[in-house]
Amino acid sequence: MRNDILDSGFRHIAIISILLISVLILGACSSVGDSDLPAETEIATTVVETEAVEGPALPDTSLQDTPAMTDEAANPELTVPALAETAEPEAIQCTSPASGTPSMMEGPYYKADSPERTSLLEPGIPGELLILTGFILNTNCEPIPNAWMDFWQTDGNGEYDNTGYKLRGHQFTGEDGRYYLETVIPGLYPGRTAHIHVKVQAPDEPVLTTQLFIPGEPGNQRDIIFSEELVIDLQETDDGLQGTFNFVLDED
Repeated sequence: MRNDILDSGFRHIAIISILLISVLILGACSSVGDSDLPAETEIATTVVETEAVEGPALPDTSLQDTPAMTDEAANPELTVPALAETAEPEAIQCTSPASGTPSMMEGPYYKADSPERTSLLEPGIPGELLILTGFILNTNCEPIPNAWMDFWQTDGNGEYDNTGYKLRGHQFTGEDGRYYLETVIPGLYPGRTAHIHVKVQAPDEPVLTTQLFIPGEPGNQRDIIFSEELVIDLQETDDGLQGTFNFVLDED
C-alpha cells in the first residue's frame, strides 16, 4: 500500500516537472529578440526601401573624354595674326629685260590635285610660322594675273605627307600678279638643305618647276643643287618670319 502511494507521488512529480520545463521553454522562445530571428526579413526590407528611394544613375565622369586642346594650345606657333595686311610685299624690284627664274628638279614627292588654298597651316603641324609673299612677273617686269602656283614641302621635322595633302596646296595670283602663302619653315630632309618646292605657270604657258631656299641654313653650301638665285628674302618681324620672292617667267 505504501509502495503504491510512493509510485503515484513520483508520477505526479514527473508530470509537474514536465509541465514546468515546457513553460520555461515557451517563455524562452517568446523572449528571443527581433534581431536574432527575422534577420533575412530585415535585409529584404532594407533592399526594398533602397530600391524605392533610388534616383536616376549619375553619369560616370571618370569615363568622359578630356576636352580637346585648342589649335593654339596644341601648336602656338600656328597662331596666325592678321598678316595679310602686314605682309604686303615691297615695290617690285625688277629691271627689264629680267632673267627667268631658274628651274630645279621636281623630286619624288610631288602629288597632283592639291587643294586650292593660301594657307598650308593645320593643327599639329610642327615648324616655325612663315609668311611668304611676292609677285609672278614676265621678263618685262609686268605682273602676270591668274598665274597658277602649286607648293609642297616637308614639315618642321623634315617629313613629307605622302598619304594626304598636309603642307601641299595650289593657288592663283590676283590681278596684280601677287601671291600670298602661310606655311612653316621646312625641316631638313636627309641629304638636302631646307627647301620649298613650287610649280608656277602663266595662263597657257609652260610650267616652271623650281625650289626656294632659306637664307643662313648651314646645309645650303653642302646641297649639290642649291642656288643663290632661289634664296628668299627673309625678315624677322613682331608677327613672325616674313619672306618675299618674285618669280620671273619666260613667256613665248
